[in-house]
Amino acid sequence: MQYHALSLSKHGYEVTFVGFSDSKPHPDVLREEKIKILPIAEVRGVRVGPKILTYVTKVMTQCLQLLFVLLRMELQSFILMQNPPGLPGIAVAWFVCVLRGSRFIIDWHNYGYTIMSLSLGLKHPVVRLAKWYEHFFGPLATHNLCVTNAMKDDLQKNWGIRATTLYDRPASVFRETPLKQQHQLFRRLADTYPQFQHTGSVETADVKDVEQTAFSVRHVDDDSVTLRTDRPALLISSTSWTEDEDFSILLKALKEYEAVVKGGAPLPSLVCVITGKGPQKEHYRKLIDSLRFQHVQICTPWLEAQDYPVLLGSSDLGVCLHMSSSGLDLPMKVVDMFGCCLPVCAINFNCLHELVKHEENGLVFRDWQQLVDQLQSLLSDFPSSDGRLGSFRRNLRASRGQRWDDNWDQNVLPLIRSQ
Repeated sequence: MQYHALSLSKHGYEVTFVGFSDSKPHPDVLREEKIKILPIAEVRGVRVGPKILTYVTKVMTQCLQLLFVLLRMELQSFILMQNPPGLPGIAVAWFVCVLRGSRFIIDWHNYGYTIMSLSLGLKHPVVRLAKWYEHFFGPLATHNLCVTNAMKDDLQKNWGIRATTLYDRPASVFRETPLKQQHQLFRRLADTYPQFQHTGSVETADVKDVEQTAFSVRHVDDDSVTLRTDRPALLISSTSWTEDEDFSILLKALKEYEAVVKGGAPLPSLVCVITGKGPQKEHYRKLIDSLRFQHVQICTPWLEAQDYPVLLGSSDLGVCLHMSSSGLDLPMKVVDMFGCCLPVCAINFNCLHELVKHEENGLVFRDWQQLVDQLQSLLSDFPSSDGRLGSFRRNLRASRGQRWDDNWDQNVLPLIRSQ
């Protein structure tokens, strides 16, 4: 949604950006004069009684909050929202559009009811109500965008919605990170996360002449930066810590990788960074804290918006555990990784082939056993760039597709200007 806001502002539109205030927007959004940020506080339902009472009161409070915010704003030509989350946002935004004569655009990234079904089951009354809700209010939008051709076909066939496919594309900030910028980030992270601190022998005769991290060395005399020859491989995954991503798969794979390295396999140590925040983070952090590894280190930072693309561009391999609840959406994290020419191991689901090309820009796996086999295969030549990992990275460099700006100008701008 930040990308949408920036694209609209670049074409001269005044944008009011409404969102929860607990996450800091990207600096580009904060600097843009044509974007006015309208923060809202996340509300909670009644904290006593059955869970259904908590959920119902939370939705009702959100309805009133969002209605109040949207009606107090200056008149808007369009209201653009992402779904999910769409309950109660779709109904409220549509109602405001009817009252004020605005046009309503939904950007479909998934179906909300399918995400709810992961924890409640498809037959649960709340899930069935959420499905009816999306089916009823979704077709009332003036325009619809979606993230895959598979979703476009499903919306047309089962929802009666004509949508324009707007594939997620990386913004220009997602690119390979220069060595000096890598070192600067590693130094900052090392202040908080010991996994980035250098603890081994010094790679140069005079320790005063260098700054070292676990991955990099800066030579003070000429300000040059090199990567350590004995550095661990940097593995990265990002998540919103929800039910559609089973991180026990990654933890089992890392446990087996640790055992293989302990057994004498010529493989590098690993630093695994899992970024993001969400409802299941504490659950998995407790599991991570209980692990006792010698060759694998795991940290779970929450990164500033400007640091996330720098870390992706500094990493050696990405892992995606996104299991689409609908089988129709694609993981934005992989889009960003590919923007940084970062090869990916991704868990398989129905339409993943629209993004990840097996044995070309990454690998697709079904379970933790396949994932650990892929980790061993891809890292067997590390840190050399001559192996499969280097080949995937070269393929990504050679096949860079559209960036967000061009894609948006081609698919969304005509919808805006046609009115």
